Amino acid sequence: MIGRLRGILIEKIAPEILIECHGIGYEVTMPMTSIYSLPDINQEATIYTHFVVREDAQLLYGFANKVERKLFRLLIKVNGVGPKLALAILSGMSADQFVSCVVHDDLTTIVKIPGVGKKTAERLLIEMRDRLKDWQGDIHTPATDAAPLMPHSETSFANDHKGDAINALVSLGYTTAQADKAVKLIYQQGMTSEDLIRDALKSMI
Repeated sequence: MIGRLRGILIEKIAPEILIECHGIGYEVTMPMTSIYSLPDINQEATIYTHFVVREDAQLLYGFANKVERKLFRLLIKVNGVGPKLALAILSGMSADQFVSCVVHDDLTTIVKIPGVGKKTAERLLIEMRDRLKDWQGDIHTPATDAAPLMPHSETSFANDHKGDAINALVSLGYTTAQADKAVKLIYQQGMTSEDLIRDALKSMI
């Protein structure tokens, strides 16, 4: 089991990074909130990992801290929730913000996460309630105050702040139409990609 990696950050193309450890490059998929907390390219980074072996692939998921990894491991135990959906949840809000939704039975916020329908959201609230009884953290943090996300550095859209923001939202699971509409709704002159992503997410979650 690969539990932690410390090395030089070679690439950062959300939602994946490439980190070199002792001459070996590891491709790691991470939630957007974790990617945002990473240092710049060619700097040393430490990430906590979860290794998944399937018949057709070996996948490595990374997190900025043990708390995010702990919640990820709890989420993928929920019936109907796989790694991709768990990453989308952790990209839309912090671990403690998700726990706050569960504690306060906030179905409305959870169902706005891309890929989470009403039935899945209800299942998450029911199954996660018991598993999170002993959770340590600030459960009173509002779910709408999620951290800004890291823009996608390779884009098929226009090479500007709007395009970067749209691509980052699409990588979270939103459709291109949803992302485009949200960005246009909140766009103001002078906003950076990070401003656009953060405010667009707030308008949708």
